[in-house]
Amino acid sequence: MRRFARTLVTAALAVAVVGGTAGWASGDSQSAVTGPPPGTAAWRADTAYGRTLPDPATVTPQEAARFFAGLDEAARAALVRSHPLVVGNLDGAPLSLRYEANRLAVAATGDARFASLAAPDRRILAFDPRGRGQVAEVFGDLEHAAHVSVIVPGSDNDATSHDARRAPHTGPAGMARALRTATGSSAVGASAVEGSAADGSVAGGSVAVIAWTGYTTPVGVGLDAADGRLAAAGATRLARFTAGLDAVGAPDPVLFCHSYGSVVCGLAARHTDATDVVAFGSPGMRADTADALHTRARVWAARGPSDWIADVPNVRFAGIGHGADPTSAAFGARRVPAADVRGHAGYFTPGTQSLAAFAAIAKGEAR
Repeated sequence: MRRFARTLVTAALAVAVVGGTAGWASGDSQSAVTGPPPGTAAWRADTAYGRTLPDPATVTPQEAARFFAGLDEAARAALVRSHPLVVGNLDGAPLSLRYEANRLAVAATGDARFASLAAPDRRILAFDPRGRGQVAEVFGDLEHAAHVSVIVPGSDNDATSHDARRAPHTGPAGMARALRTATGSSAVGASAVEGSAADGSVAGGSVAVIAWTGYTTPVGVGLDAADGRLAAAGATRLARFTAGLDAVGAPDPVLFCHSYGSVVCGLAARHTDATDVVAFGSPGMRADTADALHTRARVWAARGPSDWIADVPNVRFAGIGHGADPTSAAFGARRVPAADVRGHAGYFTPGTQSLAAFAAIAKGEAR
């Protein structure tokens, strides 16, 4: 009875914190963007090629890869021109086609908020203008990369804010750039991670980093951020996205999961082929322990000393809250040093222990 009473009190505290009594910003309820990409109806109706095009709602990434492999260059180019939103968002389609399709799709929106994404030097791997917009951008050469990392962000991220001015090294694109720069340096510092090689050596090989805002994130820190509804929808999309990477021959990825993004990763982990899952600034992963994620990936966790996420009660009751603290000893994740991290978004700041450790994990050198 005492345990139940404590649970009720803790749950009430969680609701109070999320509601704003601890100074958090309240958020507007969001509707998750799900299902096949816009333009699917026209794609399904297209009979110009004398064959039925694969249904974006049901085709697997591996099937999509085989479909495009069976087309000649002229047919591929025609599909990009006719159906850019479908090709650009179809996991398993060739990378070069997706980049070109998304350039065309962004330009076709005529929306000034997205205009910078259409620049010819951008590698936009996914773009969906519905709702607040979703976007995935590649930094590096994904086609030839030896290692791939995916940044999964938390609240307040979308296609409209992807190129917005931010503090350096924050936001999904800023984090991706910082990580790629760190992995390209001559001495990343693998020994920064507990158990790494004593000499701190880092193997060669290119690293591609993807800033993946491929789900509808919460706005602010309100009830959307306290429950798992948007995370569950995002987990389905993240699992399919990683399957799409596999379908085009990319290496198994490392998932770097920030804040609410770690809830997404916690729900998706068992359905991905990730080698590592790194939760930082996490409110919980909807699991009591790392083993409960049911993944073969190594699970890591980091939290800086001044990160306000520490004030979030680690409970889960009546759908509210995300469970155990991933940095707790009981959870069982590998710890990433973060003693010099400032605030909730400082984990990719150059010179920090966390970024050095992240780079080592991204290159497959951390043990």
